[in-house]
Amino acid sequence: MTNPASSLPAVPTAPPEVVIARLRSHARVLFWPTLVLIGVCGATGYYYGSLAEQWQNDLLLVGAGLVVVLLWLLPLVAWLTRRYTVTSRRIIFVHGIFVHVRQELLHSRGYDVSVRRTWLQSLFRSGTVRINSGLEHPLSLRDVPDADLVQQVLQDLMEQSQTVMATRRQEQSALGDEFGIRPGL
Repeated sequence: MTNPASSLPAVPTAPPEVVIARLRSHARVLFWPTLVLIGVCGATGYYYGSLAEQWQNDLLLVGAGLVVVLLWLLPLVAWLTRRYTVTSRRIIFVHGIFVHVRQELLHSRGYDVSVRRTWLQSLFRSGTVRINSGLEHPLSLRDVPDADLVQQVLQDLMEQSQTVMATRRQEQSALGDEFGIRPGL
């Protein structure tokens, strides 16, 4: 007895997923925290040792440490933990300091891509790329460098993915017709 599945031609496999780009927000967001770090280090170095009591010098170090942690380290960690990965099949959003959140959006679902930028973002050719996939809240790639290029690449990937999906549907339909198999049954 022969196996009917062995007489079916092999369905072509999809190409492997390739990482197109790994993105973060523009590093410009670290400008003010870095100025705070430099200022705190300078002020601490200038005033340390000149205060009358040792506990005052120690309190100066503790206060400087708290300011550095709150106004430099937390913004740096927040910037480092927000990243976007664009692959040949999907977009992956990862963010969160204390709660790690990962969202994925397949290119084959189809979506609308737009770029929003302020005058400062225009100077640095960055912008916020908004992806509206029909969900309540559009997903945003905040303040990414070369926002126009990111928008163009996402549109090209979405178009290519939809073309591949349409081709697969036609191939599956042709295979089903050839062997008398109806989709959905």
